[in-house]
Amino acid sequence: MEQNVMRAAIVIGATSGIGRAVAVQLAAAGYRVGIAGRREERTMPDRYETEVLDVEDAGACERLEKLAERLGSPELILFCAGTGELNDALDYRLEEATNRVNVAGFTRVMDWAYRYFEQRGGGCLAAITSVMGLRGSRTAPSYAASKAYQINYLEGLRQKAFHQKLPIRIVDLRPGSVRTAMMKGEGHFWIASAEQAARCICKAIEARRTVQYVTPRWRIVGLLLRWMPKWLYRRM
Repeated sequence: MEQNVMRAAIVIGATSGIGRAVAVQLAAAGYRVGIAGRREERTMPDRYETEVLDVEDAGACERLEKLAERLGSPELILFCAGTGELNDALDYRLEEATNRVNVAGFTRVMDWAYRYFEQRGGGCLAAITSVMGLRGSRTAPSYAASKAYQINYLEGLRQKAFHQKLPIRIVDLRPGSVRTAMMKGEGHFWIASAEQAARCICKAIEARRTVQYVTPRWRIVGLLLRWMPKWLYRRM
């Protein structure tokens, strides 16, 4: 990524995992970075502007507004917050917790960020979804469904920006297997480190992509999932 000390970015969910790795790489590339997350003990106040918040809380957007003011008109907002559990037993408590973050919290922040860029006159709004959002999952039904929601919501925002003739770029980042605390279960393949995923994400943003599989070879899995017949997928 090109050096540009005048750029500013907000990374939401940057106190761990992919979000933290992306924040580090953006800072190394010359961005002034604001990090937002719910783990105060994992913020990095000496290197970044920070704001402790939980996307589930109604006041999250007010805190993001304050962070944006301190940064001075960020041109990039990246949503990396997320949760999900394996849930073969269909424990509703697990499903509800996933939906609070991945659906309600995601929508709250995306709406704020889109309106922010409307007022700013443009910008780049990116979010980490998942390859799992392409089909349903018997082992993590709410996680897969919530990621499908995110993919479609981003597409809706992209269509909205087009009809408004606004230069708001919407980026859908779809990881496959990334070695973070979020990784559940066994039998994973093509596992990337958080740093590898972050490099792929930063390159996609600079290349002005609208959809990026993380890492790129997961596009093969994405195509297979999209085109696999329902009768075959049901047996997996």
